[in-house]
Amino acid sequence: MLIGASYGIGKLASSALDGGARQPEMGGQLRITMIIAAALIEGLAFFALVICLLLALKEPAAAPAGAEHAKPASTALASPEAR
Repeated sequence: MLIGASYGIGKLASSALDGGARQPEMGGQLRITMIIAAALIEGLAFFALVICLLLALKEPAAAPAGAEHAKPASTALASPEAR
């Protein structure tokens, strides 16, 4: 996700500079639009990074009391003939 965001920001800056070179009178408007779009892309990438870190650092859920004696889920859903 972060690689895609950095590629997107690079492509955005490249296109804005190219547009500014072709039409210098639009340079200011292109710069403002580029900064807004880059901030949105960066915010999305930061949000994805935080979600990934939260999922990576999440502790496994504790098993309920008495779960070690429960039937495995594969046999609990099997038909009576398969048991």
